[in-house]
Amino acid sequence: MSSNYRLCLCFWRRFRQASDDPPEGINRVFESYMEGGVMGAERLQKFLAEVQGETFSLEAAQAVIDGVKEFRLIKKKGLSVDAFFRYLFSNDNAPLSPLQVHQDMNAPLSHYYIYTGHNSYLTGNQLSSECSDVPIIKALKRGVRVIELDMWPNESNDDVLILHGRTLTTPVELNKCLLSIKEHAFVASPYPVIITLEDHLTANLQDKVAKLIKETFEEMLFIPTSEQLEEFPSPEELKNKIMISTKPPKEYLEAKSFKETDQEVKKITEEEAWGTEVSDIKTERRTSSKVDHGHGEHFNEEDPDEVEEKANLSAAPEYKRLIAITAKKKKGELSECLKIDPHKVGRLSMSEQVVEKAIHSHGIEIIRFTQRNLLRIYPRGTRITSSNYNPLVGWIHGAQMVALNMQGYGRSLWLMQGMFRANGGCGYVKKPDFLLDEEHIFDPKSNLAIKKTLKVTVYMGDGWRFDFSQTHFDIYSPPDFYARVGIAGVPADTLMMRTRAIEDNWTPMWSEEFEFHLTVPELALLRIEVHEYDMSEKDDFGGQTCLPVWELRPGIRTVRLRDRKGELLPSVKLLMRFQFL
Repeated sequence: MSSNYRLCLCFWRRFRQASDDPPEGINRVFESYMEGGVMGAERLQKFLAEVQGETFSLEAAQAVIDGVKEFRLIKKKGLSVDAFFRYLFSNDNAPLSPLQVHQDMNAPLSHYYIYTGHNSYLTGNQLSSECSDVPIIKALKRGVRVIELDMWPNESNDDVLILHGRTLTTPVELNKCLLSIKEHAFVASPYPVIITLEDHLTANLQDKVAKLIKETFEEMLFIPTSEQLEEFPSPEELKNKIMISTKPPKEYLEAKSFKETDQEVKKITEEEAWGTEVSDIKTERRTSSKVDHGHGEHFNEEDPDEVEEKANLSAAPEYKRLIAITAKKKKGELSECLKIDPHKVGRLSMSEQVVEKAIHSHGIEIIRFTQRNLLRIYPRGTRITSSNYNPLVGWIHGAQMVALNMQGYGRSLWLMQGMFRANGGCGYVKKPDFLLDEEHIFDPKSNLAIKKTLKVTVYMGDGWRFDFSQTHFDIYSPPDFYARVGIAGVPADTLMMRTRAIEDNWTPMWSEEFEFHLTVPELALLRIEVHEYDMSEKDDFGGQTCLPVWELRPGIRTVRLRDRKGELLPSVKLLMRFQFL
């Protein structure tokens, strides 16, 4: 036999047809409920109740059987094992209920986690990318409810631009951003959109902004009846409304010098500098040191906004009247900033590193503060590549506005996307009751008892053969897929495990079980990833998703996977089982 013939034969053998047979675990379930080799309406009804946790009438169960006829795998009196498998492995058999809002939406805004973006206008990194309304539109279409705009005067001080100040980012017009928000605000959700404004304007430009906002949003704009709210309205009351959140204009600002205090710019690593040469890092550091992050990370430092406005000696009354959510001024000790005023509510902003320190010394105070007030957390200034931090740190302590950079991808964003798949994907998720209990303040550092055990079975996966080329994962053989399954939540619950790698198979059959003992299931997110094992290089990415544990439907479910950016892959999916023990 010639060498050419052997090569051809080997190539054909390795790219053999993927199997469409049910996993052995599905065969066993079918055998438990079938009668005479088929699963009729009564047996299907029993399966749906006992395994899937669903109540179906006999007529509804028969309708399911009738609906599977399209597979042409149905026998006269019921489902065959192949038809049963096809029914389970269909996209209609999802792990979350069909998209619909089901939580109480009549509580104050402070009782909800809110889907929040950071520097929403940036298309890429924090130093030199373009500013545009395109990422704002994308965010709104995904259900993001908080959009951040940094407002700066143009060179002639007669108009307002949106950009990341004192960087090389190219600006976009404020008017363009506002019009795009108006057009797309309620495409994905009817619940309120909050625009957080980082304001570096003089009084005359603030008046111009006020006029533009009112003319753009008209009846959509929520204008408070009093100077400061005593309690936040509910998402239900604010349906189809747009709210403005910023610091109020200062009545009088003394001219003061401002000394850069963000020492973290000195800690920029080569990796964070977009892989630039070491000689270029110093240049980026100098650029970064000029950046006015506009967030006031240090509670005992002068707010940069005030310095920018030092020439502004008069207030802009119309601008001030539009502010629905007042951003608190951060001065003095953290305990002072976290004091609760029974007569008014507002918003406090902290950087991720301030929060990381604060939760150790003021964790309970933060939770108490967020029962009435809003807390916004934003990425540290040195994340110049638009990377992100773990959002669960903020959620565990009641922070409503955990702001992430939306223009990239990564596990932090996957967690964010997973959290806001809850409650119908409306962008508002009710906080657990224990974070709202004013008498017994939740302490995340205490030893917590196990409340629930989640058992996860990963049967199999399929779809890569349709969505990827035959040589995408390996030039000479089919892929060696393995799945990673785990929990992101409070530290005691956080855990990641993996299946074995199934060699040379486009439809891997793992049939492996994992158990997760959860102390706070109300804040647990199920992480699922698939990778292709590569002995010599970094493992290839094969898909991911993240699901809120508290909304998982028990039973055997089809879990569709997503790409790195969170978009659904057309065909890739896993067959899994979820059991709460």
